Amino acid sequence: MTETLSPALPEDIETLVEAVLGPACDRGVTLATAESCTGGLVASVLTDVEGRSHAFERGYVVYTDEAKAAELGVPPRLIAQNGAVSEPVARAMAEGALRASGAGVAVAITGFAGRGGPDDEPGLVHFAMAAAGAPTVHEEHHFGDVGRGQVRLECLRVALRLLRRGVA
Repeated sequence: MTETLSPALPEDIETLVEAVLGPACDRGVTLATAESCTGGLVASVLTDVEGRSHAFERGYVVYTDEAKAAELGVPPRLIAQNGAVSEPVARAMAEGALRASGAGVAVAITGFAGRGGPDDEPGLVHFAMAAAGAPTVHEEHHFGDVGRGQVRLECLRVALRLLRRGVA
């Protein structure tokens, strides 16, 4: 159970956190995150469980295009061609986090948690999960214009499910 965040988290998220950290600890698999619209929320829950947080290697909060390029090696040309909120960028973020961290599994999240520019679709989020020796997995979700907080909680659910799949 998360310590600091427990009162604020829905029970299903608590269950997912344990479903990720338990097997990761048992198998010696380390985890990394590359987060944009969630601003480090996934890393926060993964490091909030006493006795299990050692499975977490590191997290990257890469909100800007420049940060994605500098911290994760996402080619600026890829961002320019596809947009920061896209499948290719999510995949490059996950693979970059895996490579840069040396972790066994990395998850990436890039999307629009709320209203941004006039062409942004609120609630559109791309996820990717990279694991050593396995193909990178991508998911696209359309959560709708439900508010930043709700989108971020939904992102947390998806990211934890992807990590659980990666450590399985």
